[in-house]
Amino acid sequence: MNHLLAPDESAPVRVLRSEGASDFVLAADHAGRLIPRALGDLGLDETERGRHIAWDIGIAGVTETLSGVLDAAAVLQAYSRLVIDCNRALHHPTSIPRISELTAIPGNESLSLEDRAARRRAIFDPYHTAIAELLDRRREAGRRTILVAMHSFTPVFKSVARKVEIGVLFHHETPLSRLMLELLRAEGDLVVGANEPYAITDDSDYTVPVHGEGRGLEHVEIEIRQDLIADSAGQERWAERMGRLLREADRRLSRA
Repeated sequence: MNHLLAPDESAPVRVLRSEGASDFVLAADHAGRLIPRALGDLGLDETERGRHIAWDIGIAGVTETLSGVLDAAAVLQAYSRLVIDCNRALHHPTSIPRISELTAIPGNESLSLEDRAARRRAIFDPYHTAIAELLDRRREAGRRTILVAMHSFTPVFKSVARKVEIGVLFHHETPLSRLMLELLRAEGDLVVGANEPYAITDDSDYTVPVHGEGRGLEHVEIEIRQDLIADSAGQERWAERMGRLLREADRRLSRA
């Protein structure tokens, strides 16, 4: 078996507040940009490895802080999505991308089946196993669970500026997605998108279709524009805002 990660390398997944009191569970598929030592730099310079193609800039800080605000369990993935994308079905062409936006990824060319399987075993499987085991424990304990997938998006994609500041994503509309759209729009100072800048599909996406829809959990995916959460102050502001709005949405769900 090809062991991709050396024993002294960072674990692929971090779990925060696994026994948190909140009904919310947060998942951050693209929270890190590490690359296993065995893969070098994937043929990319530091600038490219720090761009949005490699990770969801700012979302780790937002998720960590929001976990504390809500006392919610959170699962964060530590390795770059250029190694393997933990929010893509394994059969999807962008699972291990050869090109991301306009950037070729030399280290992802001509991979064998074993190369691909090694990345899955080392990074994808442990991350999703951690989520599944957390959700299993909550179900067995009779705990209510609301899954929130946390993401961020680049303000400029292929030279096109995006005006949306926060997007509420769903595959099939849920009560929570409707409430979050309503609450975010009522803030009065945000450009809010429904399934913008992306839409969830069960062909490409993984976390929401498998862990949310697949388990019949109330769920939503949140996308925050990266320039708003690029520093710790922005991350804290957005975590506090999202905590306030998620609590209000939950209050209304419980009342319905």
